[in-house]
Amino acid sequence: MVETKQKLPKWFTGELYKEGATVQNRFSGEECELNAMELSMYDFIMGATTIYEMRGMNVDQLMLKDLRKGLDWFRIHNSNAYMVLLD
Repeated sequence: MVETKQKLPKWFTGELYKEGATVQNRFSGEECELNAMELSMYDFIMGATTIYEMRGMNVDQLMLKDLRKGLDWFRIHNSNAYMVLLD
């Protein structure tokens, strides 16, 4: 894991963690070490994904837009972990 001077975007409404952790891809089992900011965004993405999967097309469009922005943020800030965990 490479520590960078990342900042979460202003639209981010998730919880900001103080520490990072190792995260496992729910399908492949591959793992990545995430810093606190990346873990915060990852959990936001996974929460929004779960809601989308449960509600389908009845999901709030703003939440869907934020999910896409979260994926873009993650792809830019840690492309390797994005490929392992989210792609």
